[in-house]
Amino acid sequence: MPSLLDRYGRPLRNLRLSVTDRCNLRCQYCMPEEEYTWLPKGNVLTFEEIQRLVAVFASLGVDKVRVTGGEPLLRQDLPALVRMIANVPGISELAMTTNGVLLREHAVALRQAGMQRVTVSLDTLDAQTFRMLSRRDDLPRTLDGLAAAREAGFTDLKLDTVVIAGLNDHEVPSLLDYARSIGAELRFIEYMDVGGATQWRMDRVVSRATMKERLQAHFGPIRALPRTDSAPAERFQLSCGTTFGIIASVTQPFCASCDRARLTADGMWFLCLYAVKGTDLRELLRNDASDAEIAGAIAAAWRARGDRGAEERARTPDRQALAPQSSLRQNPHLEMHTRGG
Repeated sequence: MPSLLDRYGRPLRNLRLSVTDRCNLRCQYCMPEEEYTWLPKGNVLTFEEIQRLVAVFASLGVDKVRVTGGEPLLRQDLPALVRMIANVPGISELAMTTNGVLLREHAVALRQAGMQRVTVSLDTLDAQTFRMLSRRDDLPRTLDGLAAAREAGFTDLKLDTVVIAGLNDHEVPSLLDYARSIGAELRFIEYMDVGGATQWRMDRVVSRATMKERLQAHFGPIRALPRTDSAPAERFQLSCGTTFGIIASVTQPFCASCDRARLTADGMWFLCLYAVKGTDLRELLRNDASDAEIAGAIAAAWRARGDRGAEERARTPDRQALAPQSSLRQNPHLEMHTRGG
């Protein structure tokens, strides 16, 4: 069926599905604090509840699902859930974003279960910088996870790199060289002031324009590629044919074409990454609402959607981090690692 349209004519096509709020890294741009408030285990959706919600979303026009976290591979028996989602009629694209630390153990099972694409977060190739950024020594496991994904048959590999001034911005050319060497497409991401990024400052953002300047100085001419979908990354090509993307949510927001919504592990549905309030779909599920009633609630919320969060943030004078630590502890649904990227 045709996708639902919101107030700006944006379709509901793409569901970011968080399966856990837990993570095994503590990256500065997402989880920089020492302690966190976790979702109650009893509130976390079961596999059957997740599959049912995905089927309802698919009936409303969603055809792309991206499994996220936290770190999704921390969810026990994740391949079983992947198989259940892959069997939902109407879902044509099933992908996952992971930090890759546990990918060696699960890559084959995920592929066999029906996972089509994998994106691995890789912010540095330097062990010391990895430790500084994530407070863990897991760079070798991440790189090995990438190797395991290729061995398992994931040919459409993508890498995500959050670029932070003074931390890893000098690695932009070497990271692109690495991506080219393993046959993956790299997407550079501007450091975003989302929930959880309590140390965010504008002067730590490396803009799309700056990234392009540095890459062009190193590799030579860069050609912009025409957009073919609503993906957040603008794609570019080097003269050698290597392609890469830049997600410029801070300096060049793309709210006008955003077709993504996010479902947390406990069933809260958010229409925008910057949204403060969501729709509690778990409550509907566990109070015996019918699929039609759940679909009606989703449709009503999307048709009323007027979110343009990144654009509003771009107009904020003296822009600071989105939420202080105290607010995040009172409302963990504001956290990036809770609602998924």
